[in-house]
Amino acid sequence: MVRADESHFDVAIVGGGFVGLALAAALERASGGDLKIALIDAAPIQDLEAIGADPRASAITAASRRLLDVLGVWPQLADRAQAIRQIDITDSPLEAAVRPLLLHFDMALDGDEPAAHMVENRDLLRALRAHVLDLESVSVFSPDRISAMSAGRQRADLELETAGPISARLVAAADGRRSSLRRMAGIKVVGWSYPQIGIAACVEHDAPHEGHAVQHFLPAGPFAILPLKGNRSSLVWSERRDRGAEILADGKERVLQEIERRFGPRLGRVRLAGPYGGFPLEMHIARAFVAERLALLGDAAHGLHPLAGQGLNIGLRDVAALAEVVVETARLGLDIGGEATLERYQRWRRFDSALSATAMDGLNRLFSNNSDGLRVVRALGLGVVERLPALKRFFVAEAAGFTGETPRLLRGEQI
Repeated sequence: MVRADESHFDVAIVGGGFVGLALAAALERASGGDLKIALIDAAPIQDLEAIGADPRASAITAASRRLLDVLGVWPQLADRAQAIRQIDITDSPLEAAVRPLLLHFDMALDGDEPAAHMVENRDLLRALRAHVLDLESVSVFSPDRISAMSAGRQRADLELETAGPISARLVAAADGRRSSLRRMAGIKVVGWSYPQIGIAACVEHDAPHEGHAVQHFLPAGPFAILPLKGNRSSLVWSERRDRGAEILADGKERVLQEIERRFGPRLGRVRLAGPYGGFPLEMHIARAFVAERLALLGDAAHGLHPLAGQGLNIGLRDVAALAEVVVETARLGLDIGGEATLERYQRWRRFDSALSATAMDGLNRLFSNNSDGLRVVRALGLGVVERLPALKRFFVAEAAGFTGETPRLLRGEQI
């Protein structure tokens, strides 16, 4: 580990969550350690045991898995990752006695590679932290916060509350939806909150899931059953904000009762197997992904409805794109924080991110209602997709992260 009293860096990454950690690892690997990196976070990321209980899990697309493999992180996760083999889509009212299957996806790519794996968030965070803490070219300032930033022609100056002043040629803001760096740069966002709350839980069940996921669309929002290792599944469902708050406030027995109403009989008796909790649902996209000496990525740049579980993967696309742009620029001896570099990153990522956020917003609005007319339209549309194998293969490739202009790390290639 580089001494934390050094103050001049090539890249300063603000935010030590999934995206910030992955960016540090990607820049170190691609540059061969030639870039000096500062990683700043308010949490004590050096303490691997300080990771709190988190009821959430993430769907890691095949493209994201390849990135993590290139970085050397995936081998630490593989034994705890569950492949998603199939997905069923259903759409019916909560009280319906029968849930017709409208659409089925075989989630295997060429060579039988799974299009996605489920990984519990705490396992992913621990693996990324442990990896980055071993990198000699990364200096960790943690716990610490940015109190001020000023950007100039050759560098950005940052004031840390504890460590004092540092500087960097490029600052990467991976500091979340309420990004302080985004605010300091004066970048506005477009977005809104949904009249829904997200609820996440981990459950055990009697029967094996065999890698089978279910996305059940209910009038209040989607209810997803996502396979984890063993006879366990991760649940993510969207509920009306008032009703969701009431369910959570009533405690464990009420939460389990509501899960049982939605879960269905396929996997037998179900029981809570860990913490559960709620989180607000919103969509936002920054009006710009860059400012002078600054690049936004992850939730600092965009946030979307968790309907398809793509939030983390889109953040990792940001990581792969920014790392590729920065390292290629550095190899040419050019300014890694200059306007041309930042504009290339923005062109690559902003349209794709906005398109994904808009698509998730539209799907949530289309399916989260109790309109019989719209339910008929949805059933017809999903039925058409079910009968078109080429279209289904496209959607699986999209779910795997291989559509559009894919950065090299997401293809499993070195930069």
